Amino acid sequence: MNRWKRSPNALFSIAAHVLLTGTLATIAVQTQAQAPESLPQPGVRQFPKAAERGTLVVTAPPEARLNGRADRLSPGARIRDPNNILVMSGAVVGQTLTVNYTRNAGGLIHEVWILNADEAREKRAGAAPTRNFVFSSEADVPARDDGKTPFDKLPKYPKQ
Repeated sequence: MNRWKRSPNALFSIAAHVLLTGTLATIAVQTQAQAPESLPQPGVRQFPKAAERGTLVVTAPPEARLNGRADRLSPGARIRDPNNILVMSGAVVGQTLTVNYTRNAGGLIHEVWILNADEAREKRAGAAPTRNFVFSSEADVPARDDGKTPFDKLPKYPKQ
């Protein structure tokens, strides 16, 4: 039976390949370490410009409340946690989450990013309320009539 005999040339070839592989791996690591500042750094997420800020509570998937209003998650909605790992909507049921989100063409919530403390401090559209009044259902004190409303001064019409 013929066997491969190790010759000095074969050992030299194996050593050269190992050395070359190690050198290329070192160069690749150094190249990654010298990435330009314009590229996103690891751990810093880049959100689309269209993403808005909100407070999300998943009630019973796909039903949710976004900024206190009833809303719906789209089929195939993607929810990402602060580590950018996909989370199933059933895993966050009942939790109040500060998020960035985008909607699909049908108006349903499609992509959701759960924010960490640093990301939540950044300003983004949708973070502030869009109205300058409070509904009586949202107020801490129940509404009461002080008698000064103009409705008590309307003329009385006879019933027909």
